[in-house]
Amino acid sequence: MNVEGKKVLVVGTGKSGIAAAALLAKEKAAPVLFDENKDTDAEEVKKKLPDAEIGVITGTLPEGILDELELAVLSPGVPVDTPFVEKFRDKGIPVWGEVELGYAFSKGKVIAITGTNGKTTTTALTGQIMRDYYESVFVVGNIGNPYTLEALNTREDSVTVAEISSFQLETTVDFHPSVSAVLNITPDHLNRHHTMENYASVKESITKNQTKEDTCVLNYGDPYTRAFGERCPASVIWFSSAEKLAEGYYLEGEDIIRSFGGVTEKLLNINEMKLIGTHNVENVMAAIAMSAAYGVPMANIINTVKHFQAVEHRIEYVAEKDGVVYYNDSKGTNPDAAIKGIRAMNRPTILIGGGYDKQNEYDEWVEAFDGKVKLLVLIGQTKEKIAECARKHGLTNIVFADTFEECMEICVKNAVSGDAVLLSPACASWGMFPNYEVRGNMFKEYVNNL
Repeated sequence: MNVEGKKVLVVGTGKSGIAAAALLAKEKAAPVLFDENKDTDAEEVKKKLPDAEIGVITGTLPEGILDELELAVLSPGVPVDTPFVEKFRDKGIPVWGEVELGYAFSKGKVIAITGTNGKTTTTALTGQIMRDYYESVFVVGNIGNPYTLEALNTREDSVTVAEISSFQLETTVDFHPSVSAVLNITPDHLNRHHTMENYASVKESITKNQTKEDTCVLNYGDPYTRAFGERCPASVIWFSSAEKLAEGYYLEGEDIIRSFGGVTEKLLNINEMKLIGTHNVENVMAAIAMSAAYGVPMANIINTVKHFQAVEHRIEYVAEKDGVVYYNDSKGTNPDAAIKGIRAMNRPTILIGGGYDKQNEYDEWVEAFDGKVKLLVLIGQTKEKIAECARKHGLTNIVFADTFEECMEICVKNAVSGDAVLLSPACASWGMFPNYEVRGNMFKEYVNNL
């Protein structure tokens, strides 16, 4: 797309909006950043782009501007079904996301990963496998590095590994990965997508431009992805942590096995990995499957897997203080992700939960406690809802905290040598923290200062 001289509205002044505006300015477009918060300081926004000629509008869009626009680029946090966005469509203005804009201006091939849980670990591992083998590799997307920040640095032999959230998939148009993965689909973001059918459909759309010449890696053990495999437009490669597969990657005892064309091969023993938990075995199998499909030799893949460390904020070991081990699983932002966190614990655990209400149910999470949780410390908007659910399942040792500092004081006071303290909230951080990283970093800072 040639954007030279064209007015493009970028909705959102966060990290992805700033990166999108910067790309557009470099391509000689006329970007205008918009933030509906009228208290946003336009001059402060402009300081983030000192070398670019950009406009900044806050509060309300002037009605006449719609007649001047050639394109609207939405940040992921902007819902696509609002009257605000419908105005663009009514005017015939294309609506893209930051990922679509990055893809439009990038070169080379793309590996794209989505799913409710495991995206960040799988993306980071796949990116590392690619970096260890190829010269020009970029890891972008929901992992925290905007696609538009790297797009103009790519070249024809580049590999871009992208973590793509459901919010980002809503605004893709021509985005076309040569290899994709849908790791799993469990309830999340229903306040945005409204139904599981909508949510699953958005996740599956990562393949909408793929053909049988492309590859999609799917989880055989997930009912949604298993059903999707029947209608997936790409060639499917399966992985499973629970079943032996005639074709695909699976876990047998403690060994990861590859079976293709009647040939079965042991790849590695899971004790050779630095990642822990069955969920991480699935993430590793998905990364191996994608990397092999892309063309990386298996020996290179396995070497990287063996040395790969856990992603920050995902069942991350923080420290041991007075015999108590502290784990930061702040990225456990929904019940299914938090189930992985508690299952990885092998000690009596003081569990920190609660946060922003995404309209999730917590029964399966509480059932997964399996007698491990000696004390449940709850914070945030969902604390009453989670407490009610926990009591229904027989857990009564529950304490509420109004602040994160109070929460940590309660944990330290009640933990004894041999216990674990686990931050795995099963909820988003919004309301108390800007994001899960800030929440996780605050936890780590508190622990390290003990």
